Amino acid sequence: MEPVTLAIAVVCAVLILLVLRVPIAYALGVSASVGLILFFGWRPGGDPNLLAGLRPTLAMIGSSAYGFVHNYPMSMIPLFIGLGHVAYHAGITTDFYYALRVLLRRLPGGLAMASVNGCAGFSAITGSSVACAAAMGRIAVPEMLRYGYDPRLAAGSVAAGGTLGSLIPPSLLFVIYAIFTEQSVKGLFLAGIVPGLLSLIGFLVTILIWCRLRPQHAPQDDTAPTNAERIASLTGLWPAAILFLVVVGGIYLGIFTPTEAAAVSLVVAIVIGCVRRRLTLSLLAEAGRETVRQTTMIFLIALAAKVFTSFVSLTRITPTALEWLQQSDPSFLVVILAVVLFYLIIGMFLDSIGILVLTLPFTVPLMMAYDVNLIWFGVIVIKLLEVGLMTPPIGLNVFVIKGVSPPEVTLRKVFQGTAAFLLLDAVVLILILSIPALSLWLPNSAF
Repeated sequence: MEPVTLAIAVVCAVLILLVLRVPIAYALGVSASVGLILFFGWRPGGDPNLLAGLRPTLAMIGSSAYGFVHNYPMSMIPLFIGLGHVAYHAGITTDFYYALRVLLRRLPGGLAMASVNGCAGFSAITGSSVACAAAMGRIAVPEMLRYGYDPRLAAGSVAAGGTLGSLIPPSLLFVIYAIFTEQSVKGLFLAGIVPGLLSLIGFLVTILIWCRLRPQHAPQDDTAPTNAERIASLTGLWPAAILFLVVVGGIYLGIFTPTEAAAVSLVVAIVIGCVRRRLTLSLLAEAGRETVRQTTMIFLIALAAKVFTSFVSLTRITPTALEWLQQSDPSFLVVILAVVLFYLIIGMFLDSIGILVLTLPFTVPLMMAYDVNLIWFGVIVIKLLEVGLMTPPIGLNVFVIKGVSPPEVTLRKVFQGTAAFLLLDAVVLILILSIPALSLWLPNSAF
């Protein structure tokens, strides 16, 4: 069987399985394994011999799995996931939100702004957008509804704020991107800071404009915080600030590698939780169980993706496609806009990790053919995945917020609430595409 034809058939099989709601790990792993058996056991012009293709397929799967798991940067994933769960159970993330709620409540939309800032702080600790949306949704959305906020503003702000975990380090998506593209995790973390802050500031401005145009959607609290409340709020900020400084400051100053920063920050979070007497042995054990479950899921997806990448490399479908593209000779502007449109469309239907592992074997060689900086391209891809977390019909963060919110917050209202924030995301995306220095300035200054 012709390798390119086989590759196209396997990609189609993956997409069909995903449409049928088969988990991404099984869709990739099974399709790639069958493709490898056919590749080795059915040579062009010959008769199929599936048993002959089984042995090299098993050998390749075994070597791919061993080499992938024994990749040093992979240890960052369970460490950062563990950091997020420990910080949540130790009350570090919730204290951060409540502190901001006190400090910002007199501003128009102050609770919504506190929610977005809380999401940014949570993201800077956990690196997970979905975990951030789930945790902050349980806390912030009922709180805003209790103060008379419109459900669209309450749910939309938290759904949008939750996406900041994709760009603000430590981002798990950046770690996965770095592993599959062999780029610097440190460079990607630093490259995400400025775009992440731009998104954060833009969300706050969006809330301010929303509340100025429709003040009835966010009743203002003119009660000034007391000195005792201010002091209490400051005590709630320092644990999150320390963890952020350990991760981002330690990496930027060269004190820690990203893996070392993950390990040190996890230990610091455990110490803070114990010193404040908020982290019991039972809560620590629960954080460990949640970390194991989430890490297993991500590793299973990554291993299946590694097998899929090996299959794609063997069939040489990517070089064949690049040769065809070079003959067409499109401009880089056309290519990058086509890639952006492709990610926006596929982001409406698949989750972020699935999109990343499914598309990188095709889009990264394409960008390399145009001599594109893969750190900059990584920021663009992660930003597009961030947008996909809010776009219908899938919009994973939207469904998460709906699942943890009171009954009056309908799915329709959550999608309506995210619309204004999607417009802001479009502006930030255009800025990142137009001014690569926004992403590359910090990494270049640190190396």
